[in-house]
Amino acid sequence: MAQENFVERIADIEKDFPQWYTDVVVKTGLVDYGPVKGTMVIRPYGYAIWENIQSELDKRFKATGHKNAYFPLLIPMSFFTKEAEHVEGFAPEVAVVTHAGGEELSEPLAIRPTSETIFGSMYSKWIQSYRDLPVLINQWANVMRWEKTTRPFLRTSEFLWQEGHTAHATEEEALEETMKMLGVYKEFAENCLAIPVITGRKTEKEKFAGAVATFGMEAMMKDGKSLQAGTTHYLGQNFAKAFDIKYLDKDGAQKFVYTSSWGVSTRLIGALIMAHGDSRGLVIPPVVAPVQAVIVPIAVKKAGVLEKCGEVKKILESAGVRVELDDTDNSPGWKFNEWEMKGVPLRIELGPRDIEAGKAVIFRRDTLEKNEYALDGIADTVKKLLSAVQKDMLKAAETRRDGRIVYADDIDGILKGVENGNFVKAGWCGCRKCEDEVKAKTAATARVFAEGETSKKCAVCGKDAERTVIFARAY
Repeated sequence: MAQENFVERIADIEKDFPQWYTDVVVKTGLVDYGPVKGTMVIRPYGYAIWENIQSELDKRFKATGHKNAYFPLLIPMSFFTKEAEHVEGFAPEVAVVTHAGGEELSEPLAIRPTSETIFGSMYSKWIQSYRDLPVLINQWANVMRWEKTTRPFLRTSEFLWQEGHTAHATEEEALEETMKMLGVYKEFAENCLAIPVITGRKTEKEKFAGAVATFGMEAMMKDGKSLQAGTTHYLGQNFAKAFDIKYLDKDGAQKFVYTSSWGVSTRLIGALIMAHGDSRGLVIPPVVAPVQAVIVPIAVKKAGVLEKCGEVKKILESAGVRVELDDTDNSPGWKFNEWEMKGVPLRIELGPRDIEAGKAVIFRRDTLEKNEYALDGIADTVKKLLSAVQKDMLKAAETRRDGRIVYADDIDGILKGVENGNFVKAGWCGCRKCEDEVKAKTAATARVFAEGETSKKCAVCGKDAERTVIFARAY
């Protein structure tokens, strides 16, 4: 394929954002479509991003006292009927196994859409005394939700995630855990994914099925839609009572525990793509980038070029940089386009003249800037540049996000705001009817409450506002 046409394989991000997204996830080798409708095969480049996300989050979970475990994929259907709101919320998405080993099962088995019920069943066995609390467990797993409309990473029938499930002696402890993990997610999103998020409580309509309260973090995508990037749930005693999770307290009384659950998924990769990508393809923050720097030899057949590139690669590897040397026989221009499309944070260009001058040309994917740097001390230079890219990507995303926050006093203002691709802050009386009317007239939903802000009037009915809500069209 002609070099000048290489990037034309990606749809125009400004004219057709959905097609641009599809082109990027497939043509950069992140995923391919699975043989079953709605499933995806995460290819090595995409899975490497997930591994880096997993590594960063896992460190944070363990630092806050959580331990990893693994629970079964199959859950007896009877478990779901024990918590009425939970089963009602998930029933349309549950895939059910009815036959195994050539025989019909005595009880159908659900392929887990989430694991509150199986955790509850086991916690009822493990928790007997106040000495057993708190229980702080996380699992890295796959789940299945039979989605009708799917898109790689954003919404698929099967996806990867982590789900934390904790049990506590008191309501205060369970609520503290719920908010603590929301803070962990926010810190991770901003410092690892370079995605600024808005966190807050969700409305009753938008909360998790079976929860007392749900808290979410919302991220602004480049097309002006919001993406729910993670949630934490205070479950109260709902699942404790459904699964009889009791403990003997110090006062000799039997008491139900209080529980929480929280999770993020491979949807974060979709968030990363849509929050940072541009007309050339992916732009990946260094912390989670599979390849942080790529070395592209110039005039590769000239004596000493490949040898020097190999030396630089070893130096960077020794410094802990994830680096690749592209020594294929493609032209430098082709390689530039290829690695830019893949979103590699830094490209190091090294040719005979550079080597003679003791310099290298380094290109930043986030700003598209290219400058010369001394080969002496190249490892420190690259590490400093990677740190700058990470910080600058967050600043740029914050600027974009903040420029998309507007206020509205009425439903026409909400409509105008979301049509222009914004988070819209508006007063809400707390009435479900008004929330439904916003969705019906604007296709926007209540994302989270705007904490610390108090609007005077409901933007829909004009009555006194109970809360300020952030509305947006969302994925």
